[in-house]
Amino acid sequence: MPAAPQKASEKVVNLTVHGIGQAPRALDPGEDTTWVSVAQFEQVLDAIVGRPDVRITFDDGNASDVEIALPRLIERGLTGEFFVLAGLLGEPGRLTADGVRELMCAGMPVGSHGWAHRDWRRMNASQAHEEIIEAGAVIEAITGRPVSRVAVPFGSYDRRVLHSLRRARMTRVYTSDGGPARPGSWLQPRNSLRHDLDPAWTRSILDGVDPLRVRARRLASRTFKRVRG
Repeated sequence: MPAAPQKASEKVVNLTVHGIGQAPRALDPGEDTTWVSVAQFEQVLDAIVGRPDVRITFDDGNASDVEIALPRLIERGLTGEFFVLAGLLGEPGRLTADGVRELMCAGMPVGSHGWAHRDWRRMNASQAHEEIIEAGAVIEAITGRPVSRVAVPFGSYDRRVLHSLRRARMTRVYTSDGGPARPGSWLQPRNSLRHDLDPAWTRSILDGVDPLRVRARRLASRTFKRVRG
């Protein structure tokens, strides 16, 4: 007998946006694959209106967060969660401290993406303190609110990284593992928007219709990441 279909309340789909529109700065190698056009971004937003089972997040603190994303979220009555790089605020093409405050004033939660977009599995003790503790303190000073949520750069983590985040009392950790998530889980997989997305991609991600082998591979990958290191 086939299993009963999963109720919408039993899972959420987390989306990640990196950059939108014409890139105003030189992109890092491979970064262009997660940079989408304004039309692609709007297509995704229109697809998630009225979908409480979908969360949209933004990484890297690009200027497009305020210039392009914010007004379009407001127009549709949507809320996004923004994870900024504290050490890169104010650099060309990046958010400024005023931009972060603008997001907060518009009702958009702001969390940490670390300091300088390092791989957290390859940090020394000084870098780890800067990425996890100091970055959060800078953002807290700007927003006046505690930072208790992070998005892991590159989705790169292991048991040591997760232990550090628990010690720092993070209440939610977003990754890039793909697939749906349980709404209240501490570790939240996300699905990154890509430069070649189209309506078919959006439907497949939102509907969560991946083949069993894909789901099994994702589960195995997540389990491995949690115990390695």
